[in-house]
Amino acid sequence: MSAESFGRGWLGLAALLWLVVSSGLVHAQQSADTTFDTRVARPAYAGQGPRVLFDEAHNNFHTSDGRYLPFATLMRADGCVVTPNKAFFSASTLAHADILVIANALGHEKMDHADARLPAFTAAECDVVRDWVRGGGALLLIADHAPMGGAARTLAARFGVEMHAAYTVDPEREDDGRVSILSYSAARGLDEAHAIVRGRDSSETVRRVVCFTGQSLSGPPGSESLLTLSPRAVDLLVGLGQSLEHVKPRQRVSAAGRSQALAFGYGKGRVVVLAEAAMMTAQVAGPRRTPMGMNAPGNNDRQFALNIMRWLGGALR
Repeated sequence: MSAESFGRGWLGLAALLWLVVSSGLVHAQQSADTTFDTRVARPAYAGQGPRVLFDEAHNNFHTSDGRYLPFATLMRADGCVVTPNKAFFSASTLAHADILVIANALGHEKMDHADARLPAFTAAECDVVRDWVRGGGALLLIADHAPMGGAARTLAARFGVEMHAAYTVDPEREDDGRVSILSYSAARGLDEAHAIVRGRDSSETVRRVVCFTGQSLSGPPGSESLLTLSPRAVDLLVGLGQSLEHVKPRQRVSAAGRSQALAFGYGKGRVVVLAEAAMMTAQVAGPRRTPMGMNAPGNNDRQFALNIMRWLGGALR
């Protein structure tokens, strides 16, 4: 794709404006949508469900009582026992957990700091998490576009996942003309055969997942891509808040056929890696309090989140 056709074609002014806003100012203005309905009609777990450890020890942009409150509340309604984690990862930290959730860890507490893209986890922590999953634990690793993808890259690599840590756009997955918001459905990159998408029955089948920008992923052999980018997908190698009006050709790299959601077994455990964070929670963003996530109209992100955690917890096979 030439630079001229790229800029003049599907990446129009509206898409540019959305991506600039979503990658910069809106991050500071995102907050949990406390009006979002988190009730679950048929909880997966009767009594005490999986023990979910929600990481909050690595400069996480998302916390269980902050922007990810709707996610945590939804999982509790499904029967999970969600506990925030304030300690670095060790064998003792993970010993009493069934599922570890990590959402947008950072190398620095300030997202716009140069060090934010540096590894959020030590090499020892990465080894501990890998060994814990191999022994039967379950990991949900969520890392958005830059700088979050860079911060989680070393941990992802322990499982054979490459995080490309850019801003991903896709003209064939664009949602309502917004090329930075990607929509997946039947024949548009959604893996309908996987248990996470099928759910327990047809009432829980995921038919449309919407991602709010994010990055692209490459998975290890044997991994399954739940959300697959089209042959025209592109990674924009830009920094947080950088204007996209004059993106150079060398900053546009093909992301053809890569993924925004991977699921696979690892030893005795299970792993799901997501390339975008908003789809797993319900937020309002910007001065207009725009819904962004499970609360945005017309998506099944809420059911997708439930099904992911049920698959990790063993309620879906």
